Parts: sequence; C-alpha cells; structure tokens
Amino acid sequence: MFQAAVKTFSASSGGGLTCIRHYCKKTARKLRVSEAVSGAGLGANVKVQGWVRSVRPQKANLFLHVNDGSSLQSLQIVASSELNNPSLTFGSAVEVTGTLKKSPHHKQPVELEAEQIRVVGECNPVDFPFKIKERHSLEYLRQFPHLRCRTNAFSSLLRIRSEATTAIHSYFKDNGFLQIHTPIITSNDCEGAGELFQVEPSGPDHDEDENFFSVPAFLTVSGQLHLEVMSGAFSKVYTFGPTFRAENSQSRRHLAEFYMVEAEVSFTQSLEDLTKVMEDMFRSATEHVLAHCVEDVDLFHKHVTPGHREIVDAMLKRKFPVITYSEAIDILKRSSEKFSFPTDWGCDLQTEHEKYLVKHCGNIPVFVTDYPFNLKPFYARDNQDHPEHTAAAVDLLVPGVGELCGGSLREERLDLLRVRLEE
Repeated sequence: MFQAAVKTFSASSGGGLTCIRHYCKKTARKLRVSEAVSGAGLGANVKVQGWVRSVRPQKANLFLHVNDGSSLQSLQIVASSELNNPSLTFGSAVEVTGTLKKSPHHKQPVELEAEQIRVVGECNPVDFPFKIKERHSLEYLRQFPHLRCRTNAFSSLLRIRSEATTAIHSYFKDNGFLQIHTPIITSNDCEGAGELFQVEPSGPDHDEDENFFSVPAFLTVSGQLHLEVMSGAFSKVYTFGPTFRAENSQSRRHLAEFYMVEAEVSFTQSLEDLTKVMEDMFRSATEHVLAHCVEDVDLFHKHVTPGHREIVDAMLKRKFPVITYSEAIDILKRSSEKFSFPTDWGCDLQTEHEKYLVKHCGNIPVFVTDYPFNLKPFYARDNQDHPEHTAAAVDLLVPGVGELCGGSLREERLDLLRVRLEE
C-alpha cells in the first residue's frame, strides 16, 4: 500500500520556481474473502471480488453478502442505496472497493463499507437454479455440475479435499519419500481382477484389429507395479493420482474414477514398518484438515454426520489396535450379530464385518493382519505357516467406512514368486 507524490515546478511571476505536490489516489489492496473476514487489511482501502450470495436493499443502505470460495463465511458489504442497480442480483459476479471496518454487529467481525460496486458478470435470478432462501437437496444440486460448487456443501467439500491433498503430500515429503508420476495408460492389470477400461483411439483412420501401442492398453487400476520397480533404486517412493476401475457398481465404495495414494518402502522387515506409515499418515492428514478447515468440517459434522466429531477426536487420542485375520474371524463368530455374508475362515471380510470389528475394538481404527494367502495378490509375502496358510498383509479399518487402506510385505524369494506367477 503506498501513496505516490509527484513534484512539478512552475515559474512564478517573480522569476522563482513554485513547487506543487500532486497526490495520487491510494491503490486498493486486493483481498480474498477469507483474508477480509479474518481482519487482514482492517481500516485500509481494499478490493474484493466474488459472487453475490444475498442482496438486501433498504431505503438508505444496501447490504450484500459476497463469497469468492476461499471460505465458508461470506463478507458483508454495506453501501449507500445509490450504488444499487438492477444488475446487482443473487448470483452475479462483482468487484467491490471500499474500506474494511469493524462491524457493530456480533454476527460478523468485519464489514466492507463500499465506495464502488462494479458488476462484472450478470445473473438472472429467475433462471438461476438455486434460490436464496431454499435449502436444496444434494440430488437436486448434482443436476448442475457447473454451478453446484457455489453451494456451501460442495465448496466446503472441495476445500477439505484440497487441504487433505496438501497434507498427504506434506507427510510424504517430510518423511523422505520421493514422488513418482506413474503412467495413467498402461499395459498391465496390477490387481489381476480384469476390471479395466481399455484405451483405443477413435476416428476413421483407426484399424480396430490393430492395437495403437502394439499391445492392449488400459487406464491404470494401480501404480503399484511401477512403484515396485522404482523401489529398487529409491528406498521410499509414493504416487498420488487418478485410478480407474471398470466395476459395474453404483455405490460410493466402487467408483469408476478416484484418486489413490500408494507407497513403497524398501528394506522393510515386518508389517509394523507398514502400519507405522499408515497410522502416521492418517493422523497427520486428519489433524491438518481439522486445523485448517474448521468451519468446513463443522458444517458436515452439524448437517451430515452429527456426533461424528467426537469419534474423530477419540481416534486421534488412542493408538490403533492390531488383530490378526484369525482373531477377527473368531470375534465375528462369537458375535450375536446376524451377518448377510459368511464368517468362515478363508472368506473375504465384507463391509458389514469390517464395521463390526471397528465397533468391537472401541470405534477407533484397527489393523487386521495376516490374511489367508489365497485372498491376497501374487506379490504378497508368503508367511509359510500351517495349517492356516497366510500372507503378510494388512488392512486399516476405520469407523463408518470399513477398509481405508491396505498393504503387504512383498515376496522377495524368487523361487516362491515364480511358482505363484505360474499358478
């Protein structure tokens, strides 16, 4: 913020020089709404840009609420009624310049006393699908993917997602991991389940009998095999990118496209090496989000999952327990709960089983280790135990979801790996 003074000189009638100062107008400091509501620039001439959330004209004054997506809270604008005009409507994009002052009302700490309001994008409130005083359902909002990000629910969700992404990258960077950008188009089916989207060019010049890459190519289901190659040169690597699964399901647990975090650690000796990374990353990311998205998290705890904040706080205070798959099966069998899926040893744990185990362990995250060998991918390390043949694998189960992440020691014994590949 500065004020410039320009000196000019003119000749006076007496032959001397007269010095005249010409003062330039102060340049308005551009602020985000989140900065303004926090009190940054208080008392200064500032400029705010955003979208109008509400308009309340009165005889002498005009009141607006403007939001630019940087915070859940909007900034109140107070202006003379002379600054009102027909294009200043709910949903319109505006640029407001004025003085940021303390608000006399306890509901907002500051307000912007407007000197100028410029409408940079008009919005017809009749055609606009969202109405000021209506609470729209999520099903209704999903019909408008180009506008739903302006609503509190979706904007809060996206801010939380952004901070969670930052937290995950920060955890790995702070702990010596190297980020690897694994291919999105690949020829391997890492999971071996065949749930792949095949990639082929479109157009009249494409021969359907020929593969563009000489071999069949697919959208990646996992970057893990590429990371395993890299872990032969770097002791700690990770990737965080888009993943695709051609699963014929419409549930939120089976998305066609999602982002997945994967990591590989060389020279590991036990599953404890893996569970430490999982637990530390979970705690680090959760604490970061709770600290940096207070209002956004509170919105969901109030309107979407009431009472869940207490569960989250309890998670962070206790160390995550560890049980084996065999112990988990024993817990399920001794339960009086009626499950839809079988709980025999060798059966894969279903979501209903996972949620019950979490509840049984105190409603905090729990690690389940040493799964049946035949349930895990070929690269999971064989425990070579009898009669219960298991693999050195682990899943982290969390409240309300079930399995959040999983991993295993990698099979490094070449003779066993060759037999497994042939099978």
